[in-house]
Amino acid sequence: MPKAVKLPKGGIRPRDAVLKMAPYSPPTAGRADKLRLDFNENTVGCSPRVVEFLRRSLDAAHLAVYPEYGEAKAAVAEFFRVQPESFVFTNGTDEAIQVFLNTYVDDGDEVLLLRPAYAMYRFYAEVAGAAIREMDYLRPTLDFPLNELLRAITPATRAVLIANPNNPTGTGVSLEAIERILKRARRAVVFIDEAYYEFSGVTALPLIEHCPNLFVSRTFSKVYGMAAMRLGCLFSHPANVAYLHKAQSPYSVNSLAVLAAQEAIRDTAYIHNYVAEVLAARELLIVGLDQLGIRHFPSAANFVLLDAGSRAIEIRDALRARGILVRDRSYEIPGCVRVTVGTRQQTRRLIEALKEVW
Repeated sequence: MPKAVKLPKGGIRPRDAVLKMAPYSPPTAGRADKLRLDFNENTVGCSPRVVEFLRRSLDAAHLAVYPEYGEAKAAVAEFFRVQPESFVFTNGTDEAIQVFLNTYVDDGDEVLLLRPAYAMYRFYAEVAGAAIREMDYLRPTLDFPLNELLRAITPATRAVLIANPNNPTGTGVSLEAIERILKRARRAVVFIDEAYYEFSGVTALPLIEHCPNLFVSRTFSKVYGMAAMRLGCLFSHPANVAYLHKAQSPYSVNSLAVLAAQEAIRDTAYIHNYVAEVLAARELLIVGLDQLGIRHFPSAANFVLLDAGSRAIEIRDALRARGILVRDRSYEIPGCVRVTVGTRQQTRRLIEALKEVW
């Protein structure tokens, strides 16, 4: 139970669901001028074409008008090979999760989550007042608990949320496994978060027309290098998307974000080159960790989870002192530190620093 906050005199007590929640406070301060290997962002920035496009496109009059999404939706729909009616723009994946749960989950409804997973699944499920059940990734390998999850799905299950690949474990799920989950959970809605799809190559997006309980999210915060823009997409069957629109603020996504997205998807060479660089760097990091005798877990994403034992926080702080930020995850997986994979040059710098502090 989180520490109680004393209400001011005459203050109004919030909902029980909010009182019971632990606050989420990501460590976002003091990251400038450091090697950012802590939040799984693009470590070199967005395509230069995006910045130039925004400079050419923006003026005072443009900023005075509420966003219009038609042109951007058409371009993004063509890029993802879906109909414009098959998705909504969202303010990052966070809003996609929120809108999904607001649309389908009532107070007391059962929601199945994996553990550990992206914190916002639990965050928004708790805000909704859901009855949360969690399935652990299999120890000690952190493999996906497919059979355990299938057994956990019952007629009482209202929603299932899965990241593929998963954050922070890096665990990937096959399309066959997702299809089995969708079939088992026919009376529930299933949310597949594909924030790291470009690094794994496994997607459920083509299934949305034929699986009426499937929802797939994508983000522009990772490979596209637009985390500051807060733009995502939530895909589903058009009939579902009509309900999502009803549960969403009409102007939650800003004009700059949808402008930037249009140019980001045009620069396919930049995306392909960055993904190739990260995949090469991931292999370089794995070799380096093996040479140092550092245990790590298989990853299908742009990060690797390593086991620092009792030294997790010590290692994190020692790397920070050398200008390298990594993310301690020992509070949910004992001894573990998550390291974002950047370029090969950045990875060599990390490995050299690990040699000094390990």
